Amino acid sequence: MSEHTAITAANFEEEVINSTTPVLIDFWAPWCGPCKMITPFIDQLAAEYEGRIKIVKVNVDEEQELASRHSIASIPLLAVYQNGSIVTQKAGAMPKTEIEKLFRDYI
Repeated sequence: MSEHTAITAANFEEEVINSTTPVLIDFWAPWCGPCKMITPFIDQLAAEYEGRIKIVKVNVDEEQELASRHSIASIPLLAVYQNGSIVTQKAGAMPKTEIEKLFRDYI
């Protein structure tokens, strides 16, 4: 896994809900092949959009309460939060350009 902020139930409100910038959450698990496939894209986008969007990760195995709260049925699931609310989300592996489209209108 790359070095993105790990979101837990304890820091969710501070890191996501109260964020002054949009937040892209990557709901993932270490055993998930498609999750591993998109990690390089997530890393590249985090570098390209640093300061304009916060990119964080939620390990659904470790944070089952957050996964349940977000009704995670399949992973990877990418969710974009702005001003404390989900504005869009999409499940499944996707190319970098599709990930970028999820948040581009919110930055």
